[in-house]
Amino acid sequence: MATLTAGRRPASRRRPDRGRRREVVAGYLFSLPFLALFLVFTIGPVLASFLMSFTDLRSSDVRSPLAVSPVGLDNYSKLLSDETFHKAAFNTAYFVVIGVPLTMCLALAVAVGLNTGITRLRTVFRVGYYLPVVTSIVAVAVVWRFLLEPNSGVVNTLLGYVGIDGPSWLKSETFAMPSLIVMSAWRNLGALVVIFLAGLQIVPKEMHEAAAIDGAGAWGRFRHITLPMMRPTLLFGAVVTMIGYLQFFEEPFVMTQGGPLNSTLSAAYYTYKQFGFGNYSYASAMAYALFVVIALVTAVQFKLFGSKD
Repeated sequence: MATLTAGRRPASRRRPDRGRRREVVAGYLFSLPFLALFLVFTIGPVLASFLMSFTDLRSSDVRSPLAVSPVGLDNYSKLLSDETFHKAAFNTAYFVVIGVPLTMCLALAVAVGLNTGITRLRTVFRVGYYLPVVTSIVAVAVVWRFLLEPNSGVVNTLLGYVGIDGPSWLKSETFAMPSLIVMSAWRNLGALVVIFLAGLQIVPKEMHEAAAIDGAGAWGRFRHITLPMMRPTLLFGAVVTMIGYLQFFEEPFVMTQGGPLNSTLSAAYYTYKQFGFGNYSYASAMAYALFVVIALVTAVQFKLFGSKD
């Protein structure tokens, strides 16, 4: 009996191993379609575009890609002397530096109001603020272009009632970019409101009540309790908004086409135009330069505003 039992033990141990192998094989088979699509349509183009940035590939070379010559870092060095790219980079920085704090401050104010000040129809307000986020940028742009129309727009009409002659908002080098920033802040406000509302839920009410008993005012409680407790939420909102604004493209593409005189030309839009011109390798270099900037800015944000623990 002991011999038979000892002989059966290895067989019982093999069964779980075989079952485990079958599970692993089945898992890989089920994930194979996704892996294949991911490699072909994501990893493949990313690697191809990276290699493309070190060549002189143009639209005329697509039919004979083997005739393309490597140029090293020439495309990247060309960016340093491209005045149009410098203008696009400055416009992007201007859009980010003004737009991100404006959007975050407005979103935080609205979130605090919805969380504490508004008790009735709170859900209606939340949905109302979030609607622009899920609305097509084309529809939003059409509405805002109508609002900012110099002769018959609602904004200039209202300004005319108080004796102010409104400018041509989207055709002015001075007002075109601020107009796009205001529109973007309004459109992206709802997403941050939802994020900040979730962050406000984790702030214990007992801490506010204790601080109020000790004599702390509303601003003091907000500054010393709410903001520190919401640090991770604010960091997440800042990173997400910064990444989105560094890649802003739809606003100038739909509303101003980068004008007037490239005053609203963004780095992403200029990259798109280079692809349209057939300068594939140069456009790829621009795209990776923008990627490096986004990575560096994100790393700096985590370094400066991340947890100190």
